[in-house]
Amino acid sequence: MTVEVVSLGCRLNLSESETMRAMLAGADDLVVINSCAVTAEAVRRTRQAIRRARRARPDARLIVTGCAAEIERAGLTAMAEVDGLVANAAKLDPRAWNVGEVSVAPPAAYTRAYIAVQNGCDHACTFCVIPQGRGPSRSLAPPEVLREIAAHVARGTREIVLTGVDLTSWGHDLPDAPGLGALVRAILSAFPDLPRLRLSSLDGIEIDDALFECLAGEPRVMPHVHLSLQHGHDLILKRMKRRHARADAITLVERLRAQRPDIAIGADLIAGFPTEDAAMHAANLAIVRELGIVHGHVFPFSPRAGTPAARMPPVPPALGRERAAELRAAVAQTRGSWLTAQIGKPLAVLAERDGTGHAENFARVRLAPGTKPGTILTMTPTRIEEGLLA
Repeated sequence: MTVEVVSLGCRLNLSESETMRAMLAGADDLVVINSCAVTAEAVRRTRQAIRRARRARPDARLIVTGCAAEIERAGLTAMAEVDGLVANAAKLDPRAWNVGEVSVAPPAAYTRAYIAVQNGCDHACTFCVIPQGRGPSRSLAPPEVLREIAAHVARGTREIVLTGVDLTSWGHDLPDAPGLGALVRAILSAFPDLPRLRLSSLDGIEIDDALFECLAGEPRVMPHVHLSLQHGHDLILKRMKRRHARADAITLVERLRAQRPDIAIGADLIAGFPTEDAAMHAANLAIVRELGIVHGHVFPFSPRAGTPAARMPPVPPALGRERAAELRAAVAQTRGSWLTAQIGKPLAVLAERDGTGHAENFARVRLAPGTKPGTILTMTPTRIEEGLLA
């Protein structure tokens, strides 16, 4: 392998890594670390990945890009293993790598394609450094989105996933400020044979009417909503500088379930945010049950230098980790009941390359040996094995 791209962090990074992998296909003996800096733990894993890559390929040229290349620039430059950095905003520009323009789409490496339709963020959540690493919100214009999807559909991709740093802000910077719902409708119209369209993390307060209608009633939009929720207590949400309240999330999920009862809810949740007391943590636990969160992304608060939250009265780290474990246990309990309810129901499953697949609601399913990746098949689970339907 002459070119290796190691991707850490979000789905947007995953999408960008595929583009870089194609763009750099002709390079000689190169390792790229597409880094993440969303938490201190993410930076630690980035450094770990750099050291691991250098041990595995001691003679390769090792370049770091991604959010940590912006936010932790001095520290990463000082690492002996690193040969250079490419700015996050320039990583998809062939000129930054001294290669020619890319005339072909990246090869299909997955059974689904992640399309980065938005980048950057205009908000100022008190715990987040991502705007420093990604810059202001920018939207990919609809013709460019459709061209990229067309390339994947032509190769037989069955599921498209729209991704972004702040996906629901897509369109705000375009002429006439279209909402994300307009883009979803345009995709469905342009590709009538595309069986599955999925959305990555959404800011519930920004879901426009057209997008809500697609989530609630369009069968080709998957019944799976992952909310950038962050917490279940209003005062903590205010201190995070989030733009929604607890009641907003509850009302949104109730409205979605009223029209699409099979919809699966996921959410990001932070435990141990500064000033969080026992009652606030209890509200965080309760929101898991109230929303029926079955796909949970839970992590303890990690202070990031330069953010307002880093200057707030902290929760002891050990207590934050303990509360995160309690949140994960609450999600696991809700998820277990949900998986049990799937037994005996016919599910449309997209087969992956590892012998498993994902149902429309993103439940993971164990498939029969030899199932061809990329196949959508109907199967009726009869049991749960190691957290998978089977």
